Order: sequence, then C-alpha cells, then structure tokens
Amino acid sequence: MILIIDDDSSVRASLSLLLRRAGYEVGAVPGPEEALRLVRAETFELILMDMNFSLATTGEEGLVLLRQVKIFQPQTPVVLITAWGSIRLAVQGMRAGAFDFVTKPWDNRALLRIVRTALELHAEQETSRQADVLQDMSGKIVGRSAALQDVLRLAARIAPTNAPVLILGESGTGKELIAEAIHEGSPRRDAPFVKVNLGGVSQTLFESEMFGHRKGAFTDAFADRVGRFEMADHGTIFLDEIGELDLACQVKLLRVLQDQTFEPLGDSRPRKVDVRIVSATNRDLAQMVSAHAFREDLFYRINLITIHLPALRERREDIPLLVNHFIRRQAGLNGLAPAEVSSEAMEYLQRLPYSGNIRELKNLVERTMLVSGHDCLTAADFEANYRPAQAQADAAVPASGLTLEEMERQTIVQALRRHGGNVSQAAMQLGLTRASLYRRMEKYGIRL
Repeated sequence: MILIIDDDSSVRASLSLLLRRAGYEVGAVPGPEEALRLVRAETFELILMDMNFSLATTGEEGLVLLRQVKIFQPQTPVVLITAWGSIRLAVQGMRAGAFDFVTKPWDNRALLRIVRTALELHAEQETSRQADVLQDMSGKIVGRSAALQDVLRLAARIAPTNAPVLILGESGTGKELIAEAIHEGSPRRDAPFVKVNLGGVSQTLFESEMFGHRKGAFTDAFADRVGRFEMADHGTIFLDEIGELDLACQVKLLRVLQDQTFEPLGDSRPRKVDVRIVSATNRDLAQMVSAHAFREDLFYRINLITIHLPALRERREDIPLLVNHFIRRQAGLNGLAPAEVSSEAMEYLQRLPYSGNIRELKNLVERTMLVSGHDCLTAADFEANYRPAQAQADAAVPASGLTLEEMERQTIVQALRRHGGNVSQAAMQLGLTRASLYRRMEKYGIRL
C-alpha cells in the first residue's frame, strides 16, 4: 500500500485517484499525528509526503516527520511533495533519507515514473535483504526441512517490520530462538531484546515487573526499579507464555500495547516507549477467547502475524543435524572430543515420539554423551538413557503421594510458621529472595 500524507484534501483526493487508476492500493491521512500512528502499526511499500502542513509553512515540520517515519520504517521509500520555492527543503529531505521529490503542481506521468522506480528498487532491495536475513537465520537455527524453511522465510519477510508477531507451537519447539531471530533480522537489532516469561510473573508483581516502580511505591520498594518495557525501549520485548497471563494482567498489558505508554508504580508521569511486541504460547488462544479466558481485543492486538512452529515429529529429517549440533556443543563446553553416532542409533533417535520436542532430544543426546563415555554412541546407549516426558512427569510425584508443588507449598508454610510470618527470615532459610518468596506465596495462595 502507498500512504499519502498531505493536509490539503484536494491534493489527497487527486493523488489517490491517480495512483488507484495506475493499479495501486492507497491510503491517505492529513497530518503527522495520524501518519505516525499508521507507520508504527503497518508497513507501507511507499510514502508520498508533503513538506508543509497547515500549522507552519517553513517545512521544518516536514523534515521532523520524515526523520520519525524513517525510524519506524527505515526501508520504505519516501517521496517528498514540495512547492517550487522549497527546493532547498527537498534537498535536505533527500539527505535525511528521502528517495526523491516532486514539486507542485506535479506532472502525472513524471510522478508515476518516480513511484514505479521507487517501488521496483524497493522490491529488489527487499528480495536481497530477505535472502540475507534468511541465510543468517539458517546459520543459527538448525534444520533443513521444508516445514522449518517455511517458518524461516516468513520470519525473514516480517523481521524488518514493526508488526506484532505471535509464535505458536508445542513446548520445546524453539519459539524463543525464532523470536530472537526476528529481532536480529530487524532494524532494532542493536537495541535490547528483552525476554519475559509471563508464566512466572504473579498478578501482584506484574506491574512492578513490567512497568517498574519508584522507591517507596510499596512496602518493599527500597529503590527505583526499571520495568521490562522501559528496558526494551527501541528494541523488542518477547512475551513468552502469554497464554498463562490472568485476565486482570491482560487488561494492564493491553493498555500499554495500544499506545505504548505506561506509568511506573508510584509515579504519575506517563512514560512512552517504542517497542516491538513478539509473543509466544503453546496454548490455543482462539479457544481461550471463546472460553472467556483470554481477552479478544488483546488476542487481535498481538497476532497481526502468526507463526506456527512445527513439532519435532513433523520434521524428523532434521534430527540427525540436531543430534550432531548438540554433540559438538556439549563437547566444546566440556572439553571433550565429539562422539560419533552409529547408523542404528540415528535410526532409533528418529523413531522416538518426542513429546518434549527439541528440548527433549537435546537432553537425551547430552545425557547419553556424558554418561556413556563412548566414542561411538549406539542405540543401546540412547535407549538406556531415554526418559519419555510422561515418565518424567510421573516421577515428579513422590512416594508420599504429594506432587513437588504440594511439597514446596508445605515447605514454605512451615518456614513462615517457624519464623512467625517474617518473610525475610523465611526467605533466608529457604535460600530465596523476598521477591521470589512472595511470588511463590502468590502462586500457592499463601496468606500471612
């Protein structure tokens, strides 16, 4: 789509008609405020932008807008529209990153020629850039299967945009790796990539964790704290396990995603950030929306682009590559010679169900390599060390009949009773920080 930015309604109408007749999809807005809202949320193929707006005639506001547009969409060509007497401003605009300029009144054929040239060059550059990003991703993410390559091609296409991305897939499929690859392939690569596991953030600590707090905002706020959104300013924030977020926290998150503005606890001054949102979950959010367990407005806010990661059983041809990768990595970490894997062993590994996906394979390969001590790992070596995910889950239930979570809750309650409800002393006994203990108390519903 081509975006037209001009405060003159007749200019917007004329340009829109001309470009639509030439076969282009067009959008038009009257000024900088509306334009910035759009360029933050959508990606355009080309922007036609006036240099002068109604509040001033110097053109400086046009230069400011151009620089802001290039921050959000550095790859998008911008063609400036200016009056004959403002050629100097157009030259300044070219130095600031504009592709070309046209003067009012414009020649339709000349303007269409500039638009066509800009779009063709942009398409060539995008094709080349996507190939580079794809190659870079392929060097970091192991696998050559068609299913994985489809994922990487989509990730390479959307990496340079500001579009929010939702990554779906079973646990252990590599959602965090894809999120990081998207960040590394974007113009934000030199800014922070901030990871947040929302499944581990309690409702009471959510605002402090995400938005920060000021000293004295609550009882244990002994110093200022910077929240995750502020840490990620100009970069990417990765919201992992977003399906675990309760409804109350979903409302608070939605408010920030809508305008990227928040207030730290204890501070009434709003903070504005420029953050790209990448989320991930192994849950069916659409089903959760139907069950009223996930807000519909938040669902549509985070999944403009959806990436589905295949389970390992859907890309078994990648298993030999992954096995050799894990062996080399483990050998390097422990100063060992890389072990070989017999053909029978590789066939055995390719037959396993892998309900835990890549994480389960990695665990099996590394454990077998360290425990067996053999230079060539056999099927028997792997079979001896294979622990199916369900068997490990069953092992998490002790002989007492209590689950590990029930035992942890019991231990925390006993520590608090022993110290008369003193959280600091109980945390010290348990080897936890006060914040960690408070999170566990919230998780298990423990009240003082």
